Amino acid sequence: MTRAASIPVELRDKLHSAVLSDILDAMGYRDQVLDPAIRPLDETLVLMGRARTGLYMEVFHIEPGENPYELEMALIDDLRPGDVPVLCCAGSRRITPWGELLSTAATARGAGGCLTDGMVRDSRVIREMKFPIFHVGRKPTDAQGRGKVVAIDVPVVCGGVRIATGDLVFGDADGVIVVPAEAVDEAVTRSLAKIDLETTAREELRAGALLRDVFKRHNVL
Repeated sequence: MTRAASIPVELRDKLHSAVLSDILDAMGYRDQVLDPAIRPLDETLVLMGRARTGLYMEVFHIEPGENPYELEMALIDDLRPGDVPVLCCAGSRRITPWGELLSTAATARGAGGCLTDGMVRDSRVIREMKFPIFHVGRKPTDAQGRGKVVAIDVPVVCGGVRIATGDLVFGDADGVIVVPAEAVDEAVTRSLAKIDLETTAREELRAGALLRDVFKRHNVL
């Protein structure tokens, strides 16, 4: 698998989901924001990195001698700094793909967080670890016998948005946005430029300038 370059970690504090969404709209990518039901475990943390996808399916038994975690472990063990596991459970509320031990392993490998449309457990400990997770809810059950990874690094649909390995995943208190791999460089460059314009506009508005005049000068709102 050819891996895209990691995203500089310092961009985590500069970018935000709203400006990325605006820029992607302008670039013609208008459906890149995940369903708002997917929320951060801790709103003070920012999720950012290249997606590494895992596709779950529901199961209702465990085959004798089977390791139900085999592909899940392979994905996590193969993470490199800046990767974000994206675990698609197809909306199942039976599957809890993430917990404390996976957070610990992912943190040791420099992961940028985890995104899932499934459930999360061990939430108190994970919050203490300051590991960014976006999820749809919390549940104490193990995934074993309820779901397992059937494919990794394949395109998935999570929160209504198609995500492929190598896409940029960014999440903050407003939600999660996905930047297709081919659009990352342009989207990030244009987002940083827009942030600079917004800073100028903010300073002018604080000084008493009218919205219509600021918008005419900078075309930001």
